[in-house]
Amino acid sequence: MAVIGGIMVPHPPLIVPEVGRGQEILIKDTIKAYQEAAGMAAELKPDTIVVISPHAVMYADYFHVSPGKKARGDFGQFMAPQAGEEAVYDEAFVRELDGLCGEDDFPMGTEGERKKELDHGTLVPLHFIHQHYRDYKLVRIGGSGLSFAHHYRAGRYIAIAAENLGRRVFIVASGDLSHKLRGDGPYGYSVQGPEYDERIMDVMGKAEFGELLAFSESFCEKAGECGHRGFTMMAGAMDGKAVMPRRLTYEGPFGVGYGICTFRVTGDDDGRRFLETYESCRKEACKKRRMEEDAYVSLARAVPVSPEELAKKAAELVQIAREYLRYVWTGNC
Repeated sequence: MAVIGGIMVPHPPLIVPEVGRGQEILIKDTIKAYQEAAGMAAELKPDTIVVISPHAVMYADYFHVSPGKKARGDFGQFMAPQAGEEAVYDEAFVRELDGLCGEDDFPMGTEGERKKELDHGTLVPLHFIHQHYRDYKLVRIGGSGLSFAHHYRAGRYIAIAAENLGRRVFIVASGDLSHKLRGDGPYGYSVQGPEYDERIMDVMGKAEFGELLAFSESFCEKAGECGHRGFTMMAGAMDGKAVMPRRLTYEGPFGVGYGICTFRVTGDDDGRRFLETYESCRKEACKKRRMEEDAYVSLARAVPVSPEELAKKAAELVQIAREYLRYVWTGNC
């Protein structure tokens, strides 16, 4: 067994009635699509559900996997402590994943837990899934400040762990799209906001996962999104797999984009190993730049310089700077 499917879903707390207090009616299409996506998860009957949340513990250079036996969380920070969810962790899966990454020295594991409670990026998907299905164990993973390519690799480790354990694994990539769709929204307007949402919905609606690696990080930052890294990790978990995508809905009435897509794994497809293609293209682009570079740059690259020589040259530059400053201070300039 291995990864059997996944969903891309948003996590607005107000979608939960106890939080929204009626406002959730403004995103009724998202609620309907969420129910359909959760129903698909139940239909596939996974042993393990992996939730990737940007609001779980997050580090700049490390992917945190939540340890422990179980966890609970509620919407207290959104004035609704009576609404919450609880889940049992898949400890064996977490150990396998931690071990795989440790063997390869990949920066992913259970170290550095700061907050045990389930975050709202996890709670909102579970709110819908639990209405349809509860016979599973949870794995919760946070994003990181590492590159999109690193997130894709992290997803591949999830898939390897699933295969090693014979688990039926379902991925939930929890993330809102742009937070900058409208001037009266919570984060104002950015021209990159609507552009990002249109582009990401096209990519995910067609399961063209290789395109996720082509987004520039600066563009994503200007768009104010919070799900791209999670979407990319989910894509990595389906690396080399044939996928049947469905775009269910998109709306953004509050100035934040909410998109839902579903993905069923239907078999193997070696033509969908997108990270290998991406890295091959980068190497070719680098090779082409070197072939076109100035002769002096090529010469500088070709001439080896030892660390000792670099240190000597640096000391000489410092001495020149000191002599110049002494010349200026004595009024000779």
